[in-house]
Amino acid sequence: MNVSAWNPLAPFIQLYRHRALLRQFARRMIEVRHRGSFLGLAWTAITPLLSLGIYTFVFGFVFNGRFTDRATETNLDYALGIFLGLILFNFLGEVLAQSPSVIVSQPNFVKKVVFPLEILPAAAVAAAAVTALISLGLAFLGIAVLGDGLDRHAFLVLLIIPPVVLMALGCAWFLAALGVFIRDIANAMPFFVQVLVYMSAVFYPLRFLEKAPPLAQKILFANPLLHAVEGTRRAVLWHQPVDPSTLLFLWVTGVVVCIAGYAVFHKLRPAFADVV
Repeated sequence: MNVSAWNPLAPFIQLYRHRALLRQFARRMIEVRHRGSFLGLAWTAITPLLSLGIYTFVFGFVFNGRFTDRATETNLDYALGIFLGLILFNFLGEVLAQSPSVIVSQPNFVKKVVFPLEILPAAAVAAAAVTALISLGLAFLGIAVLGDGLDRHAFLVLLIIPPVVLMALGCAWFLAALGVFIRDIANAMPFFVQVLVYMSAVFYPLRFLEKAPPLAQKILFANPLLHAVEGTRRAVLWHQPVDPSTLLFLWVTGVVVCIAGYAVFHKLRPAFADVV
């Protein structure tokens, strides 16, 4: 049964239809990433912890960074706040960095007419999601044991993370398709990812944006990742509710980006074999 690319349910129908293949390729991407290393899958936890240590020392101790004006906020609270932001950023950043080359690096599958190529970008998202889930588990453990603990607001991540995954899927499909025709995207993406981390309030509180020029504020506040990072910190670390308008913005953006990205991929796919 053919599904129209512009059908809002088309991406999810295809992913469900090929769910076994999706699991297989996601598992293979994870295994290839850690093949030959002594610690293997443990690097999915070690890498974010090492980044956390570096950023906490530089921004927390050297620059004495804080997310709130509360006198009770400690360097540990600041470190956990950075960690929560890094989890979401690293997830999306990894997807953005890998997506432009995910199709061109698999020319054998492009030549197979019956192979569902949309699974390759989706598998990259799934592999990155595994790392993010492990890191999120570590963050929750750290907050429960060393921080102020967890309360019912922590369940709000179940409303914050899914739209980020939808955005990642849409971006993965879009960049994978565009990367077939414009190879420079793969080279430019690391710079864009580096810019994205500073646009997403990973290391600073949202109130700092009030110091930016009006135009810069509009650009920064249009970044859905910024709202996802801030909302996650509010819910998990500060035990505060998330603004419903923020959740609405995240979900609308996530759904639109996912559907549009899949539609572009489906539209450009027939020309892949002529270019790869």
